[in-house]
Amino acid sequence: MSIRTLLLLIVAVPALLLGGAFALGQKIPIPEWGRDYVLSFLVNQDAPDFRLPEVQGPSDPTRPLVVIDAGHGGRDYGAVGEDIREKDVVLSIASTVRDILIDAGGIRVAMTRDGDDLVPLEYRPEIARELGADLFISIHADSGGSYSDVSGASVYTLSNEASSDAAARFASRENDADRVNGISIDGESAEVSAILVELSQARTQEDAAEFASLITREGEGTIAFHPTARRSASLIVLQAPDVPSVLFESGFVTNDTDRARLSTEEGRRQYAEVLAQAIRVYFARRAEPRAEP
Repeated sequence: MSIRTLLLLIVAVPALLLGGAFALGQKIPIPEWGRDYVLSFLVNQDAPDFRLPEVQGPSDPTRPLVVIDAGHGGRDYGAVGEDIREKDVVLSIASTVRDILIDAGGIRVAMTRDGDDLVPLEYRPEIARELGADLFISIHADSGGSYSDVSGASVYTLSNEASSDAAARFASRENDADRVNGISIDGESAEVSAILVELSQARTQEDAAEFASLITREGEGTIAFHPTARRSASLIVLQAPDVPSVLFESGFVTNDTDRARLSTEEGRRQYAEVLAQAIRVYFARRAEPRAEP
């Protein structure tokens, strides 16, 4: 038998078998060993299994809970400047915010990552939802590319339509880091689920906007903000429909001034103290008794 004939048989026989099976309406099972092999080959080896982090602080479950998300991690460095990586900077800021809040007492804290781990993008807001968080803040640093004069911190809240071209580009870049299926509600059609999610997001966005304004207020005179400090974008990490969420951009690692501040422990602590104070004020306002109508 020639090599050409052998190759034809190798290709033709499986094709004929598959064609016959489909014609008869038969389903051909995928061998479990094959499926497992393919999955173990494709899954990102740095991605951990979904697990809820430890909640630190008061043991009283009625105390407010904030989930702090240090962006990127693992082999995902985030924005990179001269001798500085976003994943390291934001973990330092997030850890300091946690420590300040725990030392002050009264507020429970959980972190999406407390080490150099790669947490899939869709896990981050889901951690907040699973824990029943009252607030979610994702901390990042930005890159201006070749525009080294761009500087300053900014705060993002969710918007279906980006508030500016810059916000739209940022949303596209962040969302491309991973994929997430749309939020659905069990027992409802896709159309009804979309409406319910949108209504829920509208309510939580009011609280998120208030928290964003507190960050800019508490940071005035302490940290430098971008001229357009308040922005909105359709970012995956802000899409939890029942947890007020903001994304804080601490600055640009490509800018000399911002990088100098982000590179020092003292500079990073300034950001952390602003965020911690904004969180405390936010929860203090919610603890105030409401006047009877």
